Amino acid sequence: MKKGFLIDMDGVIYSGETMIEGADVFIATLQQQKIPFLFMTNNSQRTPLDTVNKVAKMGIHIKEENVYTSAMATAWFLSFMNPKGTAFVLGEGGLITSLHQQGYTLVNQNPDYVVVGEGRNFTLEMVNNAVDMILSGSKLIATNLDPSPKKKGWANLGIKAVVAMIEEATGKKAFSVGKPSPVMMRAARKTLGLETRETIIIGDTMDTDILGGVQLGYTTILTLSGVSKKSVLDDYPFKPDMVVDSVAQLDLKAALEMQ
Repeated sequence: MKKGFLIDMDGVIYSGETMIEGADVFIATLQQQKIPFLFMTNNSQRTPLDTVNKVAKMGIHIKEENVYTSAMATAWFLSFMNPKGTAFVLGEGGLITSLHQQGYTLVNQNPDYVVVGEGRNFTLEMVNNAVDMILSGSKLIATNLDPSPKKKGWANLGIKAVVAMIEEATGKKAFSVGKPSPVMMRAARKTLGLETRETIIIGDTMDTDILGGVQLGYTTILTLSGVSKKSVLDDYPFKPDMVVDSVAQLDLKAALEMQ
């Protein structure tokens, strides 16, 4: 049976701008053995090319087809729900590009959807406009609901904080497309051409990567190089199939043989 990997990025492949030791060797091994993989990220700011260029600086050489973002999943989902629709976007390049590629028109009045992604370029006036649009019937979509990291000096608010503000102002709940939503998790698997039992997800966060993988029946591997630490594993009613310190310590043969 063929197997393939959905791989989270921040906390698994790199931390900020620094590669996690051994990540380059792990990806090179997948490439040498022709094992299919996707970098799967909730970050909707960057395009796949941005990601390719970012990891290339770390010595990891991939193609755009190896990247799947929450922006891509969101654009696909909206095109499926309402082909050739319109959107008002609170977000940046990756999200805007993905929507355009799916035939969506970006508008400033009466959109079908208000779409919220990561970004620093939108203003409170734009948020107020989004609130009015939603109160007039536009649907609220979030590329993901990642929380703020609650660290001093962090450049971007987590989308969850921005969405919470809009939800409170409108009384409407956002539909989130990104991890752990099955929308993104399933779309990424299908992009790789894999069946559920052939899919292995590697992530550093119990609440997104591992939760989503467990819910869909994927094989799950938690790396302790990012958010979730070993001390919190007993706090969850579900568990990953494998726990490793980092991808450098991952036994690839054992991972591929897991059922």
